[in-house]
Amino acid sequence: MPTMSLLTTCALTLAMAASAEAQTKFSGTCNQSKPEPNYTVPVGDKTNHAISLAKVKCTWSNAELAGVALKDEDDVYTSDMSGKTSHDKGYGVGTLANGDKYYVHFEGTTTIENNAPVSSTCTWTFAGGTGKVKGLTGKGTCTGKFDASGAAVFDIKGEYQVPAAKAK
Repeated sequence: MPTMSLLTTCALTLAMAASAEAQTKFSGTCNQSKPEPNYTVPVGDKTNHAISLAKVKCTWSNAELAGVALKDEDDVYTSDMSGKTSHDKGYGVGTLANGDKYYVHFEGTTTIENNAPVSSTCTWTFAGGTGKVKGLTGKGTCTGKFDASGAAVFDIKGEYQVPAAKAK
């Protein structure tokens, strides 16, 4: 009897694994504009401590979801800047070439030199989408470098999953 239970358990496990949706690798480059608008307010408790609220537009290259190229993304984020570091948190709404939308949340750290961002790292998660990417989930990391204007180029990597279309 124990052998039969073990075989049954193994068969069920293999069946569930075969029916699970596979993770798909994700990578791309996001060319981010200078933040506009960009509101910064000093906190006043110590030198160089400020909170900011900003919006940036990102244009994608070499990235796709579910076989559809990514077009652009609008990100809105807050930053808690103190000294040479900023802790960032935000949300993005992106558009695929076919018009579908995806949603992303991110958190990261930006290095600041001479009161300007220099580099950044983040973690992100997909939080849904429309059309072909409805139910999108996934996560990953990013690294970015800023130019003197405040624009940046981010390399994005991770994995995602889109639920299989249901038969009608």
